[in-house]
Amino acid sequence: MALKLYGAPMSTCTSRVLTCLHEKDLDFELVLVDLFAGEHKQPPFLVKNPFGQIPALEDDDLTVFESRAITSYVAEKFKETGYDLTRHQNIKEAALVKVWTEVESQQFHPAIAPIIFQFFVAPLQGNSPDQTIIDANLEKLGKVLDIYEAKLTSTKYLAGDFYSLADLHHLPYAYYLMKTPAASVVNERPHVKAWWEDISTRPAFKKVAEGMNFGEK
Repeated sequence: MALKLYGAPMSTCTSRVLTCLHEKDLDFELVLVDLFAGEHKQPPFLVKNPFGQIPALEDDDLTVFESRAITSYVAEKFKETGYDLTRHQNIKEAALVKVWTEVESQQFHPAIAPIIFQFFVAPLQGNSPDQTIIDANLEKLGKVLDIYEAKLTSTKYLAGDFYSLADLHHLPYAYYLMKTPAASVVNERPHVKAWWEDISTRPAFKKVAEGMNFGEK
């Protein structure tokens, strides 16, 4: 049975998983969930994720939800397939991948998510972006990226001189950020900018980015 991913290409969380699946060169079926129609809050999907959030991945009799849990599962199960996203053959490098995936989740994401919400989601709800919220979180994000800038002076990627889940997990939110005036927070940091230009032009993500048109069905 092929892997079956339930989600929407424009979704940051779905695109995170899609990028991982393409990096692993896996066959899968994407089952579209219509967010505008509220399908993610209906019983057929709630069976897969009781929290009503996309995506969810089915692999035979196993269902996994939460995008970072899915990418970890896929990268571990198919570690010998496609690109090695976890550095499973080197315990020290693998540990650093886990460190920086946690940094993305605990430091980067909380700062960038409200910015993306204001620029892209608020208008869909009939509201104007709240510049106060944007500015406050840009300050937080800038402090995070200052640490990234320092780290990336010594290694090409966050966990080392190798691309990994630690980098991949940043792609969806950073992609949308770079479509806004707030892109300067990346562009003004040369090592962060070079890192972004590198990871965002990988073939796996370029495939996914084609469907990342927020606000369009």
